[in-house]
Amino acid sequence: MKTIRKLSAFLLLASVMSAFGGPATLEPQPSLIPADENSHDLFYYETTYTFDSDFKESKLGHGDSLYNDFSYDHRFLITGKWYFRAGVEYERYDFGGSDPGVYFQDNVTWDAFDIPGKAYVTFPLKKDKIFAVVAVGGGIYQDPPVAPGGGIIWIFNDKLRLQGVFPRPALIYQPNDDWEFRITGELNYTSFRTDDVLTTERKLQLHNAVVQYSEDRAGVQIAYSGLKPLKLIVGGGVTVERNFDFFRANQSKRTDPAPYIRVAAEAKF
Repeated sequence: MKTIRKLSAFLLLASVMSAFGGPATLEPQPSLIPADENSHDLFYYETTYTFDSDFKESKLGHGDSLYNDFSYDHRFLITGKWYFRAGVEYERYDFGGSDPGVYFQDNVTWDAFDIPGKAYVTFPLKKDKIFAVVAVGGGIYQDPPVAPGGGIIWIFNDKLRLQGVFPRPALIYQPNDDWEFRITGELNYTSFRTDDVLTTERKLQLHNAVVQYSEDRAGVQIAYSGLKPLKLIVGGGVTVERNFDFFRANQSKRTDPAPYIRVAAEAKF
């Protein structure tokens, strides 16, 4: 089993970004967001498993992946509808099968810390109906170091809305306060510094390497919020592609599609 771990601490120091790594977010709250979205303490846990699939280069074999994530954030009111959010997050990917390289990152060294960050603003295009989101994010170990995001939020009625916002667009149906149904897409990117990467390919023999790992998905999701303040989430679909991008060595290894399942929970106080 191959493992990559990432621990991020989000602090209020160093302007908007932490000195130790992790996104500290400056976020305005548009009028379309329900009152409970203005909670100050946010907890989230997720487990996502992508089943086995082959690498597009046959000599690298096949593999599956297990993702675990825990985060805690606190939101500080700046003024009006502007908030600053900071906290901690622990991410872990486990890979089975014959993935490209045997690597395990468990050494806390200064060059293992990334400094990712993101900021976004939302403003109305049509009052209480259509909103635009403009965002930017970046990090030391990602390629490119800074990338744009955003999109459109279109509220069709009280129960149906299109959240066409990169990197997680979704069509959301909420028949009541307790249930939510989503058709969703996901473009998940995260970067790590690894230990040795030793593969059957001569070009992919790396030490102390940086890898940008991504999972692109399409699926459905059901959430139940009847156990306030707890929200339970289950979902599934297809991981269209998983990509191990060792961009500093100009090596990128991709997999074929595979089904995935997800279980998650969040709490807001």
